Amino acid sequence: MEPSVSSLSDSQSNRLWSIERARSPLIGTAIHDGHLVQPHLLASMALDETGRLREEDPFTARFMADIPNRITVYRSRFELDLNRAPEGAIYLTPEQSWGLEVWREPPGEQDIAILMRQHASYYSALCHVLTGIEAEHGGFVLLDMHSYNHRRAGPEALATQQEDAPDINIGTSSMDRARWTHVLDPFIDTLRQHSVGGRPLDVRENVAFQGKGEQTRFVHEHFPKTGCAIAVEFKKIFMDEWTGQPDEAAIAELRAAVRAALPGLEQTLGARP
Repeated sequence: MEPSVSSLSDSQSNRLWSIERARSPLIGTAIHDGHLVQPHLLASMALDETGRLREEDPFTARFMADIPNRITVYRSRFELDLNRAPEGAIYLTPEQSWGLEVWREPPGEQDIAILMRQHASYYSALCHVLTGIEAEHGGFVLLDMHSYNHRRAGPEALATQQEDAPDINIGTSSMDRARWTHVLDPFIDTLRQHSVGGRPLDVRENVAFQGKGEQTRFVHEHFPKTGCAIAVEFKKIFMDEWTGQPDEAAIAELRAAVRAALPGLEQTLGARP
């Protein structure tokens, strides 16, 4: 979990994202993992830290720790949501944020302009990284790591029924599914061979989410024949979504499932038509 803002140095609290580059066609991103908010924006927020954390995707950077190329975002999605188009990337109304009232006083024009430049800067950096991987390897697979809640009615309430909430939801709506079947299907099969807490992983496609985020859409628009971007949504079986407490054993098992799938991704990418 991110340390509290008050415990961070100025350089740490100003972090936007980190990029780790390697010689590999595989890249992982965790763009909702972050929890940081600029202090002056934090002072204007109505939503408290616990409420923000509940809708963020903590620990998702750990699931991609074995992927050679990695991008980790440190800012909270409540400051700027990089997985939405620019016009919806700042949650100005409850309809944009699961009915939550995010702001007591919304950001002013100057702050919005700065955040929009940040959004553009991220996608420029992403495009630069992916262009380099494409040039070196001829193509790439991007695993876009996210998580989702399944106990929205309260900590003691029944969880969402399993049929509507797979352990891992694979989102592919912006993908040319026929083009990337030879990559996607073995990836799903490998994940299904693993377990968490002694129970085989339930991995299904486009059930709880359809992969309609801005990042996968961007990849498929800009790299239509060479980039396979897969939205990977982990149900929060690896933590208590109400307290933020992690289940370290479950995190390790999910990381191992992703790690086991990496050789197959690289192999099937190399066999693309």
